[in-house]
Amino acid sequence: MLQTKTQLTLEEFLALPEGEGDITYELIDEQAVPKMSPKKFHSRLTRSLIKLLEQWGDERGEIGVEWAVKLTRQGRDWVPVPDLLYVSYQRLSPDWNQDEACPVVPELVIEIISPEQTFGQLAAKARDYLDAQVLRVWIVDSKARSLTVFYPDAAPQTYMGDTLLKQYSGQFLKRDALAIKHRSEKSECNQNPK
Repeated sequence: MLQTKTQLTLEEFLALPEGEGDITYELIDEQAVPKMSPKKFHSRLTRSLIKLLEQWGDERGEIGVEWAVKLTRQGRDWVPVPDLLYVSYQRLSPDWNQDEACPVVPELVIEIISPEQTFGQLAAKARDYLDAQVLRVWIVDSKARSLTVFYPDAAPQTYMGDTLLKQYSGQFLKRDALAIKHRSEKSECNQNPK
């Protein structure tokens, strides 16, 4: 387990050595908090979602798997590690090639509920993502076979069923792509690091 002082700045957190074994850390309330490593079902679901995102957005932007992202939460630096994220080339230049946390706000974040997490915990995290200007947050519950989509300007919507990934997710990505693109273009966080 990583030993750190009580409070960390963003720069101190990003300069920490890699975690031991398969432990990844998130910066939450100025502390390095371990994120548990995914298990088999979580991993399979992640793989399915990656395929779906690649079919839809590989030419449009960057798809990150457990890629830390620099955000703010309640006025403090926050570095969550979502299971998946999508950031368009409008926000992050395709020429950007640094091995570090994502420097811009992604359009889409996907979190998969792990056995040690509750829907309520991830719903609160979804609200934090939206407050940080993420345009869409998906919370996927493999046990309930549900996908809940959080929007910045509407109530969350939950979709259920065994064919969810094949039928809904692809349709959502196609239908919502224009809304995400439109909001992305209007967003004030449209910085494009090179």
